[in-house]
Amino acid sequence: MKTQDAPAQTLAQKLIARAAGRQHVAVGEIVNCQVDLAMFHDSSGPRRLKPMLEELGAQVWDKSRIVLVMDHYVPEQDDDSRRIVRIARDWAREQQLPHVYDGQGICHVVLPQKGHLRPGLFCVGGDSHSPTGGAFGAYMFGIGSTEMLGVVVTGQIWVRVPQTLRMRWGGRLADGVSAKDMMLHMIGRFGMNGGQYQAVEFCGQAVRALSMQERMTLSNMSAEMGAQAGLIAPDEVTLEALAQAGVHDAQIDGWDSDEDAQAIVYDFDAGALAPQVAAPHSPANTRAVDQFGDTAVQVAYIGACTGAKLDDLRAAARVFERAGAARLADGVRLMVAPASQQDQAQAESEGIMARLRDLGAQVLPTACGACSGYGGSIPDGANVIATTARNFKGRMGSATAQVYLASPYTVAASALRGRITDPREVLA
Repeated sequence: MKTQDAPAQTLAQKLIARAAGRQHVAVGEIVNCQVDLAMFHDSSGPRRLKPMLEELGAQVWDKSRIVLVMDHYVPEQDDDSRRIVRIARDWAREQQLPHVYDGQGICHVVLPQKGHLRPGLFCVGGDSHSPTGGAFGAYMFGIGSTEMLGVVVTGQIWVRVPQTLRMRWGGRLADGVSAKDMMLHMIGRFGMNGGQYQAVEFCGQAVRALSMQERMTLSNMSAEMGAQAGLIAPDEVTLEALAQAGVHDAQIDGWDSDEDAQAIVYDFDAGALAPQVAAPHSPANTRAVDQFGDTAVQVAYIGACTGAKLDDLRAAARVFERAGAARLADGVRLMVAPASQQDQAQAESEGIMARLRDLGAQVLPTACGACSGYGGSIPDGANVIATTARNFKGRMGSATAQVYLASPYTVAASALRGRITDPREVLA
């Protein structure tokens, strides 16, 4: 909490100060922080860390603070993936790690669902989309394997206190417009280095109105802006989501930016925002959906930590339901990879998965899959509209596929009509 004599602090500064054991920190200052949680997956973790630990003869600092998720190379489809996953499983057994989630979903979604996040924590992840944790009022960012080695051995990491960019969204989103559209619009405006090594904080009426999973989408894609962290001050929505994950002792008081804290503020009108689409081959190549009306699509992909959570599946199903559709457009292939087994099970109970299957959807495993270029499921030369976070050339496996990024609403509407479509036309 800010005292009379203490300088005003942003949420980012408060989180870093706590981890550094300080009352306050200044922008640009380099401080050493105690890590509350380190998360990595089968691709970024044991296969890289194990040989380095053995070479150093070092031990893990605190096994209770490590979370390992198998999500990139599962289910195993070739010898290389089997080798990578076997290393991860063997190392987890050797270390007797208490928090291992094998094939249960994508790390950024599984982590909060299993109750590992809460306001005030300082966390690192072995994946670029680790800023997802910022939606819960935790300072979380992605690091490489060498940095992770230091964390795993010492439990510490240094950071330079970042400048905060506050993205203040007033108004209210129209029906069929979502957090994904907000994020694509911001990336299109600021570019992929627009928040380089800075903390982006999302705030305002429209952000507070978002569900927890929609907030996660904002924090998740702060990585595409180049930000170190993507933060949202916790509130009652946060507490409710944490309670559902079994976390009942979370505290939200004080975890917000002081009113007079120094930050660069940008204002947006959520009510004026149209659905957004990012054309190949960059998330920054974003324009309003009405500028893509003649673009045919052959594949509609609903997947990834960014775009296949329960709320995303609900959004897509709502478009199909409103249209009363019995089939997709001719020549369109719908692929659905739910972000976690928990979300898929709930979607099954709500009839969402049955609805998608009735439309001919191919339901894929709850893993990173085609979003990380694994699985070989995206055909060469296809126009793909996807709920994923990135559309770099070859990102989804095929170097000749043309990938467009959009919200689940827009992906579903486009699958119905066989061309990139404004979902508001279907929902109206």
